[in-house]
Amino acid sequence: MTSPGGTSPGGTSPGDVSVLVEEVRARLAREPGDLSPHRVAQSLRQAGRPVGDATVLAVYEALRRDVIGAGPLEPLLGLAGVTDILVNGPGPVRIDRGAGVETTHVVLPSEEACRRLAQRLVASGGRRLDDAAPWADVRLPDGTRCHALLAPLAQPGTAISLRVPRRGGFGLADLHAAGALGDAGLEVVRRVVNARLAFLVTGGTGGGKTTLLAALLGAVDPAERIVVVEDAAELRPAHPQVVALEARPANLEGTGAVSLRDLVRQALRMRPDRLVVGEVRDAAVVDLLAAMNTGHEGGCGTLHANSAADVPARVEALALGAGLARDAAHSQLVAGLDVLLHVRRDRDSGRRRLGEVAVVVRGSDGLAHTEVAVSFDAAGTPTGGPGADRLRDLLDGRR
Repeated sequence: MTSPGGTSPGGTSPGDVSVLVEEVRARLAREPGDLSPHRVAQSLRQAGRPVGDATVLAVYEALRRDVIGAGPLEPLLGLAGVTDILVNGPGPVRIDRGAGVETTHVVLPSEEACRRLAQRLVASGGRRLDDAAPWADVRLPDGTRCHALLAPLAQPGTAISLRVPRRGGFGLADLHAAGALGDAGLEVVRRVVNARLAFLVTGGTGGGKTTLLAALLGAVDPAERIVVVEDAAELRPAHPQVVALEARPANLEGTGAVSLRDLVRQALRMRPDRLVVGEVRDAAVVDLLAAMNTGHEGGCGTLHANSAADVPARVEALALGAGLARDAAHSQLVAGLDVLLHVRRDRDSGRRRLGEVAVVVRGSDGLAHTEVAVSFDAAGTPTGGPGADRLRDLLDGRR
């Protein structure tokens, strides 16, 4: 385990430190007590290893990082711009700083080290990770979202994915400055919020859906009450009236689960001015559609979709899984949802940005369809589409 720069404290080579750490760890485990440089030095002497100050401190620091915070991943959490930290079994750890995945000099030496780190991270989020429950999705004390999957289900070894929240969050002005929103895009999304339109932010994994939604919620009138429902808490809008509800998985006995759908129903009884479903991925879509059709204006959420045109089919599939008939799902979608904000990630630059704004209309077949109202190129330049007039009517209050 090394620092991002590839060297360990005290000048000891990374390979030597890894060997010494494992030896000292085994000896300390047999003799319970607090971790200290003195105990590390004693263990090194008993093993016939060098006990110079630099070596002792190198081993001590490596062990200390292994039992606090995110262990060897801790230095990466402090790097500017990091959004994701990825462990793919033993070997180098990878990060994403917005321009694609890059390899770091932080190395996990063995599958045992990966498994131990995954179990400790999950435990800090209040869950267990073992062969009986080989995966977990938890929120760490600092707000980082952690997903872990043990080997051999994950190959070539235990996989850990950390989604790092931006400290302080993004506002719409920040997204504009970063190029995620052009001048025209910024004006459109602000008007969508101010007009209290029901909308979904759509896009692929890692496309910036949650980031954009949080920024939009930060622009909501401070007098409005926002109730947010999520599987794992990620949304942190800069707004004075946010109530966050987080789902809970079943325990090892298979009881105690609280689903997203359960929480959506509770949220409807909490006098929300805006009901937000952080990510619509299951039967909760039925309750969200119902809420959007019962006077709860401004409801919103995120949804995985390859394009705005794919959203009706995606919603249909989720609704059918919840027992809602196809015609009913499409009718509620047309009646309840106004706008789709589709985000995409540019392949060349890795930049996340607003790609298009679409409206939901009823087709001649009676089903919901989407029409692009305005699309944006990489520079944020807008191009009008067939749904432009419908979007203009919605923004002007002519529904």
